[in-house]
Amino acid sequence: MPDLFFGRTIPPKKEPGTTAAPAGSKEIDVNTILAASRQQLTPSQQAYVAQLETAVVRGDVKEQQAKVYRQLAAFWKDSAHLLLPYAYYTAEAAKLENSQKSLTFAAQFFLDGIRRQENPDLQRWMALEAKGLFEKALQLNPGNDSLKVGLGSCYLFGNISETPMEGIAMIREVAQRDPDNMYAQFMLGMGGMISGQFDKVIERMSKVVQHEPDNTEAILILAEAYERTGDKANAAKWYETGKKYISNADVKKEIDDRIKLLRK
Repeated sequence: MPDLFFGRTIPPKKEPGTTAAPAGSKEIDVNTILAASRQQLTPSQQAYVAQLETAVVRGDVKEQQAKVYRQLAAFWKDSAHLLLPYAYYTAEAAKLENSQKSLTFAAQFFLDGIRRQENPDLQRWMALEAKGLFEKALQLNPGNDSLKVGLGSCYLFGNISETPMEGIAMIREVAQRDPDNMYAQFMLGMGGMISGQFDKVIERMSKVVQHEPDNTEAILILAEAYERTGDKANAAKWYETGKKYISNADVKKEIDDRIKLLRK
């Protein structure tokens, strides 16, 4: 399993709960994120970013602006190694290009990070960004099931609605029409983890790993679901299976520790 930019590869176990926005949560302005990110740069890097940002303002053609956004995105990823500004500028370029491919890539990048982001305010900001991108992509291709599942997942994980079932309904519609859509099955399984319906998680993730035997995240979620139901034997079995696909030594140790506890 590849290392992930937004945080841990295996999130710590959390108690089931609602995804509604927590009391006291506040909207995050992207300028706050960018300002905090710039503070981590050297003076020469700050000057380079300022030069590119000025070029964006002066650009009078969408193609020119999109090109500068791509340059900014590349800098934040490759030189600064800060992924929130990378995601933001990738999204801004995608909005100008307005192609399904670029919009989907940017939306999916945000969505992949939401579940590994522990700050609820940042989670919400990322989900709203992803939601807008998925909606734009769906305008170009209204019948695309993957985009529908992605949009539903924004509601499911992003604290952007007091009724997360709104997201579940979008995903379930795809799964009912196409039971072999493993993306939909996976996300419904994740919904079961959030709501504490671990029997549903086992049902969904078992189907996913049957179709995708090297889907490490599905395997580990299946293992955790068995663990939550008290089925220690199956939990240990699936943790062992998932461990084979992981190269990160810290993550392997965490899994080994869980297996030892299960086999006591």
